[in-house]
Amino acid sequence: MPRTSAETPRERYRAQVRAEVKERAWEQIAAAGASGLSLNAIAKQMGMSGPALYRYYGSRDELITELIRDAYRSLADAVRAADGHVTSLAYALRAWALADPHRYFLVYGTPVPGYHAPDDITAIASEIMARLLDAFAELPAGEARTPFDAHLDEHREWTDGHPAPSPAPRRALAFWTRLHGALSLELAGHFTGMGFDPALLFAAELESLGE
Repeated sequence: MPRTSAETPRERYRAQVRAEVKERAWEQIAAAGASGLSLNAIAKQMGMSGPALYRYYGSRDELITELIRDAYRSLADAVRAADGHVTSLAYALRAWALADPHRYFLVYGTPVPGYHAPDDITAIASEIMARLLDAFAELPAGEARTPFDAHLDEHREWTDGHPAPSPAPRRALAFWTRLHGALSLELAGHFTGMGFDPALLFAAELESLGE
């Protein structure tokens, strides 16, 4: 986060401590997953007492929220930087995921038990999906409607009111689920030893979606 000359030494110190806490948290996530995140363990690593650390993050959920918010914002930045074509968005997603698998799994892996994301994080996720819906809305339909299209006409909550016409929502949803499936299996190591190139599988899945 950019620093301004108006910040006091105390504010700068607080920002530095919070940044170090997040670095330690990512180390814990890499070692044991998000469900194993412990503020007391981080405090011990940093030479602080538990109560002292809680002055910077009031709870484990507050820290998780900050990490997820950072992750979603970085993905939103990557998606915005893509040129808006479906293929570009796909490879922006892949590059972002490969750059930091732990960050990817914090967002798209198994939910942390007992954790509920606040509304602002949901809004960032909706922004990413809107970018994808925009891309598919610009493509010609070129195919007959399916029963699932009719179903999605009545269940558009996940699009957050986006006006993309059929079949754009179905195609966007197929894109999202299939490419995340390939990425999740790759990043979790399930393709190790199978002898094929996961990048080519990703490309083949993208092509099979008509992109």
